[in-house]
Amino acid sequence: MPTPRVAAPQSGIARLIAHVRGKPPVRMAVVHPCDPLSLSGAMDACQAGLITPVLVAPRAKLRAAARKAGVDLAGCEVIDVPHSHAAAARAAQLAGKGEVQALMKGSLHTDEYLSAILASEAGLRTKRRLSHCYVMQIASYPRPFIITDAAINIAPTLDDKADIVRNAIALAQVIGVNKPKVAILAAVETVNPRMPSTLDAAALCKMADRGQISGGVLDGPLAFDNAVSPQAAKVKGIASRVAGQADVLVVPDLESGNMLAKQLEFLGGAESAGIVMGARVPVVLTSRADSRATRLASCAIALLLAERWRSAPP
Repeated sequence: MPTPRVAAPQSGIARLIAHVRGKPPVRMAVVHPCDPLSLSGAMDACQAGLITPVLVAPRAKLRAAARKAGVDLAGCEVIDVPHSHAAAARAAQLAGKGEVQALMKGSLHTDEYLSAILASEAGLRTKRRLSHCYVMQIASYPRPFIITDAAINIAPTLDDKADIVRNAIALAQVIGVNKPKVAILAAVETVNPRMPSTLDAAALCKMADRGQISGGVLDGPLAFDNAVSPQAAKVKGIASRVAGQADVLVVPDLESGNMLAKQLEFLGGAESAGIVMGARVPVVLTSRADSRATRLASCAIALLLAERWRSAPP
């Protein structure tokens, strides 16, 4: 029996948290949470029963952040390291050894965080490329959806996009969409040799037809309106199992994806969570500007992934 969807259109983060309530918390290394927002986000997730945090950071900076945030670190495991680079390396090492089952970014740069995860000595790489997924929910759309990749792969090749799609399908299935509908986005819905994104979209769909990508239903190229609006698809005469009801939106490049996700969040009121797929453990990746609610939702998704991967490792 497929897992039920974790959210309904009116529910958002509260429904997601309710869905995972009662599950054992995931042991998560929080990497350099040395500002009030990232530390508070980790402690909120701990209090919500989502994670058992292992705080990897310079102890003095961590205590200063705790004072500013007004949080009590009593009972929390702290691993003292000299700086953020060492924090990232140590956390990745813990995950590689199975001593933690998830990672969460604190107040360090994304490149520094991901470089430690990708290092061969960490042992966290899989056969797939790392890619980022925004799990989003907005009142004007009837289902949660994923935008990918808007944070890691700047100008993905066709091979990169194939892994981006595979990762998104795997995430969608874990959060309850048994056979996700995947829209490969471009500016137009027809193949145009002068627009490489349309060629990639067509190739990805043919890869799905041939079984090179499995688990979802792909269509593209689709313009954004055709992907999310049944009326727009109907007006343009698009007959598709995906158009107007996409669960996953695959963007052509990081710039378009990042702008789309942040417009939906900051102007459209979308709730969001951020997770990196393609490693041996869930990797929570949020922006320094993200809210505490976003960090909480990201930890809830990491818990679901870690639970699934205990029996079916990536």
